[in-house]
Amino acid sequence: MAVTLRLKRFGRLNHPTYRVVATDPRFPRDGRIIEALGYYLPLMPRAQEQLKLNTDRIQYWLSVGARPSATVATMIEKSGLVVPVPKKPERKRSKGKPAAFVPPKKKVRKPKAQRRAEKAARAAAGKK
Repeated sequence: MAVTLRLKRFGRLNHPTYRVVATDPRFPRDGRIIEALGYYLPLMPRAQEQLKLNTDRIQYWLSVGARPSATVATMIEKSGLVVPVPKKPERKRSKGKPAAFVPPKKKVRKPKAQRRAEKAARAAAGKK
């Protein structure tokens, strides 16, 4: 099962509060969670109280392969943890050389007299 670390929105209209949660990416944004890992209060006037994360649990989830959203990744980096960057798979190169290019053969139509003769021969063979 894949796990993502993302924000879950709480709070009333025009006064958002967020929880940093570990969840299955198939669930909706405010749906079922696996574990709450901290909170983010964007309207808090004191900057040191805006963000609180449980770094031990976040480190655990990152170690087992959870992928943070872009916003949560920046929050994790601000808290002092290193977010692993997924490696892109390398493309395998073909070991053989490609075949030389050969242009397709041109279709040349037979002369009209030859086509009539072949048609007549088929008709004669069909009558026998």
